[in-house]
Amino acid sequence: MIKVLVIGDPIEHSLSPIMQNEAFKQLNIKGQYEKKRVTPEQLGPFVSSLRESEYAGFNVTIPHKVTIMQYLDDIDEEAKEIGAVNTVVNQDGKLIGYNTDGKGFLLGLKEKLTKSLDELNVLIIGAGGAARSIAYALLKENPKHLSIANRSEERLSLLVNDLNGKEVEGISLANAESKLALFDVLINTTNAGMFPDIKDMPLQLDRLKEGAVVCDIVYNPLQTTWLKIAEGNGAIIDNGVSMLVMQGAMAFEKWTGTFPDTDKMKDSVINQLRR
Repeated sequence: MIKVLVIGDPIEHSLSPIMQNEAFKQLNIKGQYEKKRVTPEQLGPFVSSLRESEYAGFNVTIPHKVTIMQYLDDIDEEAKEIGAVNTVVNQDGKLIGYNTDGKGFLLGLKEKLTKSLDELNVLIIGAGGAARSIAYALLKENPKHLSIANRSEERLSLLVNDLNGKEVEGISLANAESKLALFDVLINTTNAGMFPDIKDMPLQLDRLKEGAVVCDIVYNPLQTTWLKIAEGNGAIIDNGVSMLVMQGAMAFEKWTGTFPDTDKMKDSVINQLRR
């Protein structure tokens, strides 16, 4: 049996087990995907314990995507450049880190766009592991302009500097709100609005540009308060389900060697959220 899991803190909200176990089922692969809360203090010892375990690997979510790297034996070049890992493969006790977040997000975003990214001004909210991977993927598409806004100035500066001097603007949340009408695409990479704190919002949308594409990587609830307000203001919205499924499918392929049916995975997530 292939055993895998997802670790994070919090982790109760995660629907990864539902979609990954659906993938095992549809492919007739004997496998099991679990979730486990691992606090920052527990991360090092827990990762060490997985080396000699029966687990084929694991996914990594908030808040471990950056700190996990120090506990791994090898890191894929792309993940190394991004500076964050969301997928780990256990290769006979050798732990290898990858990042499938950015590519997964980009696939979903492009379905919502009517113009190419090199014609669009993009704002990312947040400066954690998900923001890193999404910014990296976006920069490969040469957006017209990319700004990143974050509450912590120190963390924001670190991310902007790590993007190696590419034309990325780091701004405060207040500054982002004041110039919101300039942006064609908004992407929330924080956990603001995630269940159970469903009334939280990453940014006020009073100056939102009509017809902007507003994305939220939060997928529980299926439509956050932030997305509801954005849609009411004339935006095209995209929740976190597409990113969740696509990054998960890429991880599944690394553990099993087989790419699953992403439509069925997406249906399993949406059906659960609608319940």
